[in-house]
Amino acid sequence: MQKTYTPNDISLKKEIFGLSFRNGIGLGAGFDKNAMYLRELEALGFGFVEIGTVTPLAQQGNEQPRLFRLPKDKAIINRMGFNNDGVQVIRKRLEDWKSKHGKNENRMIIGGNIGKNKITPNEDAWKDYEICFHALFDCVDYFTVNVSSPNTPGLRELQEKDALKKILGNLQNINRSTSFPKPLFVKIAPDLTNEQLDDVIDLAIELKLSGLVVSNTTISREGLSVSQKELEKIGNGGLSGKPLQKRSTEVLQYFKEKSGGKIPLIASGGIFTGEDAAEKFNYGASLVQVWTGFIYEGPAIVKKIANYFKRK
Repeated sequence: MQKTYTPNDISLKKEIFGLSFRNGIGLGAGFDKNAMYLRELEALGFGFVEIGTVTPLAQQGNEQPRLFRLPKDKAIINRMGFNNDGVQVIRKRLEDWKSKHGKNENRMIIGGNIGKNKITPNEDAWKDYEICFHALFDCVDYFTVNVSSPNTPGLRELQEKDALKKILGNLQNINRSTSFPKPLFVKIAPDLTNEQLDDVIDLAIELKLSGLVVSNTTISREGLSVSQKELEKIGNGGLSGKPLQKRSTEVLQYFKEKSGGKIPLIASGGIFTGEDAAEKFNYGASLVQVWTGFIYEGPAIVKKIANYFKRK
């Protein structure tokens, strides 16, 4: 019999974006890139999982080694580079999952995190996002547009207002033409200036996005205990974990205050405990995502966070 850590307490349920989440604790994109471990992740209690980042064509990602643990800082540096099996293979896995679990009222929600192939020039990036959107539309519950990974050359340039509007506007036009539009989010970097953050807010309101995922990894190395020599040896990549907690919360708070609470927010960055999750909720998050915390805290992280809120 499969052992399950699933926190199914009715008090943890959340009804948001027209979806029913059995709890508000999710796993961020980049862990189950290829939708291969949904059964196991559901058993561990996650309320939702974001698969991907998925690109139209399969790609190997960056050369190894490409993931580095910084245990003293409870952090990870990665430069994976959107390694994935390609949208058609992943779609088939999701279809199989849906056929077995799609009618379960208490099932785990699946988000599709979509991106562009490394070989696709930025001026054609909108086409890659459209391909993935069409292919996964019937297989996922919501979409997150990833334009903020630091590990695909030039990708973060797509966060600029005009480029982002072209991608998101096109997807929303397609979305609205369907009988049942899917919630659509964009995942942003914590390294944006306030002016850039304001542009994102304006676009989110103009295009009526469902919300924002705050935030992706950072290229900053500020405050780490690791020596400069060791950091140079590791090289480029996005930093996640505890060092990201403060900045990601600042960006979360900025979005909430500047938007007047009009934009729903999914918080990610440095969440290891129930207290960490509570901080994100207090600063405006509707849902939270773990990733590095899952690596360091282990498979019981969802249960521990859920138990924290049950005691409240």
